[in-house]
Amino acid sequence: MSARFLAVVNPAAGGGRCGKLAARAVERLRLAGLELDVVRSRAPGDATRLTREAYAQGFRRFIAVGGDGTCYEIVNGLFPEAAKDRATVGFLPLGTGNSFLRDFSGQGTDQPVEALLAGRSRACDVLRLTHSEGVIYFTNLLSIGFAADVAALTNRKFKRLGELGYLLGVLTCMARLHRRRFPVRVDDDAEFDRRRCLFLSFNNSKFTGGRMMIAPLASTDDGLVEVVRCGPIGRLGLLRNLHTLYDGSHLAHPLASRRAARRVEFDLQGPVDVMVDGEVFSLECQTLEVLPSALDILV
Repeated sequence: MSARFLAVVNPAAGGGRCGKLAARAVERLRLAGLELDVVRSRAPGDATRLTREAYAQGFRRFIAVGGDGTCYEIVNGLFPEAAKDRATVGFLPLGTGNSFLRDFSGQGTDQPVEALLAGRSRACDVLRLTHSEGVIYFTNLLSIGFAADVAALTNRKFKRLGELGYLLGVLTCMARLHRRRFPVRVDDDAEFDRRRCLFLSFNNSKFTGGRMMIAPLASTDDGLVEVVRCGPIGRLGLLRNLHTLYDGSHLAHPLASRRAARRVEFDLQGPVDVMVDGEVFSLECQTLEVLPSALDILV
């Protein structure tokens, strides 16, 4: 088993910013004494393949050089195998939002680099979504409804603008507001919740879209997923309360609710747009489960 790190670089992360800064950031780690190899992804899904191949060759320590999407691909290259023989992931956050890391630090790239050099790790839960065509794993969150609509539009039109692009996506989707039913059953509830809602969010960590604190009570190591529901709020109400998404106070709204869960079951009648760790997919979700403390992260 290799003691070296594998740095998986996504040159496209951060609107191409990662491709320009990665070499210098990686060299900084080498000069500080970190032993590592470097691979670069060339297309969506490539980081997953590179990670899976490296894991099979004996690598157990990885560095996500990019953003939330880069980490997502690495995690999917590690699991399910890493559930039996655990792995460690560190970060060089050169992506757009880097939402996951905001649970641990607001210090940009400094704290993750310090954690890499010091070997400072902590256990992190991993979420497993089973859908009609397979299984995916993630560490940040899954959203459906308004949040997924925003992510889809932002990725398609505004991603190069960073956090400003995400805000533009929010405002555009407000103009074409949809409130739909996404039936879910949480833990041992007797019935599916079939009420209309603006969005549902299933969170392992607090932030999304950069600084939006969708799940202020979420914890990455409690063995639970934080389920946040926003009911069928209207455009004016959403506009008035938009700022509360950035400090977590939106949960005080009478149409909002949250609960911690171990398992969620879906009753969707076909695929819907979902946002998972900044990536957007069309999936027919079936079950969501927590793998407690399944991954070590360097933060």
